[in-house]
Amino acid sequence: MSMTTSEREEALQLVEDIQRMRATRRLTPTEVPKILLPYQAAWHRDESPVRLCKKSRRIGFSWGSLAAEAALEAALAKGMDQFYMGYNMAMAAEFIGDCAFFARAYQLAASQIGVTLLKDEKRDIVTYKIQLASGFKIEALSSCPYNWRSRQGHARIDEAAFHENLQEVIKGALAFRMWGGRIDIVSTLNGEDNPFTVLCKDVEAGKLPYSLHKVTFDDALAQGFYQRVCLVTDKEYSLTAEEKYREEIYADYPTPEDANEELDCIAKRGSGAFFTRLLLEHCHGEGIPRLRWQQPAEFVIEPDRLEIASTWIQDHLKPLIDAMPTGRRTVYSQDFGRSGDLSVNWVWHEERPGRWRQSFGVELRNIPFDVQQLITFYILDNIPLFQKAAFDARGNGQSHAEAALQKYGQGRVECVMFSAPWYAEWFPKYKQAMEGDLLRLDANEDVIADHRMVVMVQGRPGISGARVKGSDGQYRHGDSAVAGVLAYFATCQKRTEYGYTPAEPSGSVPSRNGHSDIDDDSGRWPQQGAW
Repeated sequence: MSMTTSEREEALQLVEDIQRMRATRRLTPTEVPKILLPYQAAWHRDESPVRLCKKSRRIGFSWGSLAAEAALEAALAKGMDQFYMGYNMAMAAEFIGDCAFFARAYQLAASQIGVTLLKDEKRDIVTYKIQLASGFKIEALSSCPYNWRSRQGHARIDEAAFHENLQEVIKGALAFRMWGGRIDIVSTLNGEDNPFTVLCKDVEAGKLPYSLHKVTFDDALAQGFYQRVCLVTDKEYSLTAEEKYREEIYADYPTPEDANEELDCIAKRGSGAFFTRLLLEHCHGEGIPRLRWQQPAEFVIEPDRLEIASTWIQDHLKPLIDAMPTGRRTVYSQDFGRSGDLSVNWVWHEERPGRWRQSFGVELRNIPFDVQQLITFYILDNIPLFQKAAFDARGNGQSHAEAALQKYGQGRVECVMFSAPWYAEWFPKYKQAMEGDLLRLDANEDVIADHRMVVMVQGRPGISGARVKGSDGQYRHGDSAVAGVLAYFATCQKRTEYGYTPAEPSGSVPSRNGHSDIDDDSGRWPQQGAW
């Protein structure tokens, strides 16, 4: 399938943007005495037909081991085609850009990066390709097992533990061995029960005749990694600076178990993530707004806090509701938090029967109970065709859920008391809706991190006890994953007829339903197209 000029330019721009972000400046071979660090060079010297590597994050393994070798191997007269498979498009763009860098460094004759658009039954797939003068090519593919079909050469599977269907991906790649091909399987660990971890254990136990490498963060530091960081970022190296760098990297992780897994190659017990990054990224919908509001601790005794909140609602929240499409059913969900955790409030609307799109999200941190209730009631009073609301009714959230139940009635409000059986029933249904391409969510990095905290424990999905730092530098605890599964739960409840007279809204915020001197906005919202 041919690409439009704008689609091709956009795909190539992604390669350039990622390469620009990888370093403040680009190194040339003359700037580095030995461009490969020892653990990268050890990979090049290993000529085993099937190689595995469990590694620390962000130590340059994909760059110096996979891309550097791919460019060289494709350039040889007796080389072979190179096929790379990450779990998303950005990884493919990054890898092909690194291969182009090494082709220039080796002074190899290579074509410009080519972009191809393939179409399967579910989505459009962008692939990147470089053609070498040897006649061999380097191609970056999407994470689909059938992409190995009718190909032969060197298969490189990167961040294998995060692929959606790793066993099938590996099974397809192993066919390359029939005609002398090679297979690389490389990843950071992702839980003790993850297929990649199990594969590594089988190699260690001698059950499989594969080569296995292991590079921890400390291994990388001992072999000059931080010196390379200093070289790239124009910092002065010292042993003291390296020790501080190590402390800061480990301190970024909320628990020792997380640091052990990400940096020390020690898989977490019972922590296999239930949602894959690939699945969440596939569900991402462009242009979905997210509001954040945080106040200091003393805001709870601010005498004008409700008036301040009313102004915030009018300035920030009302425009989002005004932009929602009319004639579409809507649902609301809330994972409640007061001081320690966030309150995450999601509104979804039905794009077409059975398909739902997140309209917007609101994240509140350290917001008093009465202010949160004001915001919640404003949303429920004003979103069009309000069908259902699902509330976290545990702990502090119970009072908030009960107030909504009293105001809007049992037909519209579900108060959910979370339990292991509830999670075991609804997280799989939520995931199935994602896999069925029935949801579009604001899958930003915070939302992805929250959903990745849904882990398998004793065969059931539940929320991990760990916390992770969000993009604002503050801790999260799977908050938007709970809001998401509650929203999906709300979509599945028995629908009620629209048309009711709500109770008089509390506080000073005007309602769309006639309890104010502000004109009703119904009928003036622009329609949004389906994704």
